Amino acid sequence: MASLPPLGGLFEAREPAISRLRLTSRIGLLHPDDRADLDRAAGILSQSLLPEAGEGDGRSAAAGPPAGADALLLEEAARFFREVRQPLLRQLVRQRLDRRTIVAALRRRHRGEAEPPRGQVWGFGELVPTIERHWREPAFALAGVFPWIPEAVRLLESGDLIGLERLLFSLIWRELDQLGQGHHFDFEAVVIYLARWSLVERWSNYDAEAASRRFRQLVSDGLGRFTDTLAVCPAR
Repeated sequence: MASLPPLGGLFEAREPAISRLRLTSRIGLLHPDDRADLDRAAGILSQSLLPEAGEGDGRSAAAGPPAGADALLLEEAARFFREVRQPLLRQLVRQRLDRRTIVAALRRRHRGEAEPPRGQVWGFGELVPTIERHWREPAFALAGVFPWIPEAVRLLESGDLIGLERLLFSLIWRELDQLGQGHHFDFEAVVIYLARWSLVERWSNYDAEAASRRFRQLVSDGLGRFTDTLAVCPAR
């Protein structure tokens, strides 16, 4: 931990304070068993945080994962909870999957599914039956436990997917603040640092991609038929 630089705020840095290559080198100092558990958790967390969007379809992570990703992720999560006993890793993965389940339900309802997807694998854990029973309620009767849901609903309904991403990233960052209390130079501190680093990297990449898309749209809207001219101009 003493060799890892401070990351700063989530939305402040244009790139993480340490490169992936250097970070991987530092992680190599972990005990092999800890590294194996960490790798398994990271595989689940990366999917639940930012599922791959369909190539070329312009969807953000908030728009949802590709078909089949839910079932595969939940199978992987079930194996993780059977085999990994490290408390903080288990809590981190559980929190992330709970949030992903809520967002998946909001996404389904937003795209017009009037009834919950009973009879198919779509969500994780104890939240699924509650959400299915309260499908027609704006926050699935969960706002008391997850007070961020009404704001997520508002952002989704307004089409502000970037705002929704920012909300979700902020929630995770605050949870990491809470989980990291009392941990400074132990394995848990390493886990928290890596989770934070991943958020900073993903937001900086996502923000750059979003800005690029907005710029291209502005060029297209503003220049119209002259866009093709820009496409063939040599790069400086």
